[in-house]
Amino acid sequence: MIHPLDSRRPTCQACQRPQRTCICQWIRPTAHAVEVLILQHPLEVDNAKGSARLLHLSLPNSRLVTGEVFDEQALWALLYAPLRSGQALSKAILLYPESPEKKAANRSESGDASWNGPPSATACDREPHQLRLVVLDGTWRKSRKMLHLNPLLRKLPRLALRDLPASRYRIRKAHQPDQLSTLEACCHALMQLEGSDEDYRPLLDAFDGFVAQQLEYRRAAGPL
Repeated sequence: MIHPLDSRRPTCQACQRPQRTCICQWIRPTAHAVEVLILQHPLEVDNAKGSARLLHLSLPNSRLVTGEVFDEQALWALLYAPLRSGQALSKAILLYPESPEKKAANRSESGDASWNGPPSATACDREPHQLRLVVLDGTWRKSRKMLHLNPLLRKLPRLALRDLPASRYRIRKAHQPDQLSTLEACCHALMQLEGSDEDYRPLLDAFDGFVAQQLEYRRAAGPL
């Protein structure tokens, strides 16, 4: 059912935001070798402060799917089915920190199981264009629940980011100093996997504009 107010709020067909808060000016099409799959928690869809849609619209080889619990067969296809015809199956890796127990276990094994830090020759037998980065878009509590409810996600090798700069995400409160927005975290993961920093600077700079836009909306709205 469509809410009566919705009919009075024209929507941008590109970014799917109300035209008054359109984010298309911040889209920066960015060439990237690693494919990106963004799994968005349903409660993030209508969150104006969320960065996942801006990320998706800026990355041509990305896919944005909303859900909390996924059918196992459908999730397998999202993780491994080729996005382009004639492409080999990708190796899916999850952008998520390892648990302390898993970190300890990985240190005692070969590097193949651990995706903490830049991949070495022994840690990755695929070129960047054969990788698919899986990103969970939601709060830490929501993303942990998504992991718990989807065993296939828990089985993926993980990539944990290191040596991160301070977050530019001033519109949401971080519970830890190294917590980034979905867009920031994904950009830094792609930098890490592809060995290139400069390719993602324009998108991160545009993200600053997006954040400033949201802050301006907040100031204009005034105290609740």
